[in-house]
Amino acid sequence: MTAVDAARLQFALLAGIHFLFVLVTLGLGPVVAVLQTRWALTGREVFERATRFWGQLYLVNYALGIAAGIVMELQLGLHFPGLLEVAGGVIGAPLVVETMAAFFLESTFLGIWVFGWHLLPRAVHTAAIWGVVVTGYLSAFTVMVANGFLRHPVGYVMEDGEAHIADVGELVTNPAAVVSAVHALGACLVAGGFLLVGVSAWHLRRTAPDGDDDLWRRSLRTGLVTGTLGAFVAMASGFAQFTYFQDVEAAQEPVVGIAYGVMDLVAFMTFLCGAGMLLLLVRGALFRLWTPARHGLYRVLTALIAVPFATALLGWVAREVGRQPWAIVGVLRTEDAVSDASFATVMTSLVVLVGVLGALAVADWTVLARLARRGDDRLALGAPPADVLADPDPTADVLAFGGAR
Repeated sequence: MTAVDAARLQFALLAGIHFLFVLVTLGLGPVVAVLQTRWALTGREVFERATRFWGQLYLVNYALGIAAGIVMELQLGLHFPGLLEVAGGVIGAPLVVETMAAFFLESTFLGIWVFGWHLLPRAVHTAAIWGVVVTGYLSAFTVMVANGFLRHPVGYVMEDGEAHIADVGELVTNPAAVVSAVHALGACLVAGGFLLVGVSAWHLRRTAPDGDDDLWRRSLRTGLVTGTLGAFVAMASGFAQFTYFQDVEAAQEPVVGIAYGVMDLVAFMTFLCGAGMLLLLVRGALFRLWTPARHGLYRVLTALIAVPFATALLGWVAREVGRQPWAIVGVLRTEDAVSDASFATVMTSLVVLVGVLGALAVADWTVLARLARRGDDRLALGAPPADVLADPDPTADVLAFGGAR
């Protein structure tokens, strides 16, 4: 392994781990906004509890995902100075917009939403979470604009060895950005849908026959609709993406074409199974199945939570491997984009940064699993201060998934 290989490996690991945070954030965001909108329109308590439960998971992942994003940007400056020297004038612009959207607009809307419970009119409070969703997707799209330029450089001119924007419209409407952004949107919705379905199925399997499972039934329905819609979007845009890039990328790396085929197969199967389960939801037939069959189905749905995340990582690897040996296709080779740091230096930063990001990912999933197991008991988000500060009932805070805390 050379220093160039180590730099590429570092980027791949950091981008892959960070992408897991992105999938949950962009997948859960619209779900939380829809649930809150239904609460605002109907005033029904079940939608309020659903908003608060899934909103807590969203917030935990959002906070740790921001920290992960900072690590991502740090490594670009450390080991890919050539990329910034040649294309900083082009990719820098969308990344600045991304920073403004994520760290200013999005975080402001999120703060209004988190601290606005019981203070703001319900319509204004609901608008705040939709502001979070819109700015979050704007942030993601600007990142795809920058990445799309690396795969299919358009809308620029070269002056003294540096790229400068010549046509903003062409840069933003680059098919390598637009088609891929739609594909990423579908992948995020699938991930969010699987998360809702899996967690809801886990709780439904443990709910007593006479227990209150309305929240989990509604969440499972919402997850099925979200995941099925996301699978259709990912499948359609995936075929379009494959058609657009197969001559360039699949010819360079046959495994890329295989990876795209696997992803589309997963999306197709998800869409078919999701559509079939949606039919079972008519008149609640799914929840009246023979108990062993129903519980077996719940077990399978819980076990499938990891599928969209693994598939999305496969897609990310295929996307980046397909671009090699170019950092910017036809403009800058990867070996010319990396720094002249020694192999030992690059490996040291790889161990440190991947270790930091890995620790954040472990903390994220540990807390998410803990909150998911607890269910809607003693929700902190949106609770009146008296409820949060009250002494808990030691017999009520028992975690399933294997025992007491």
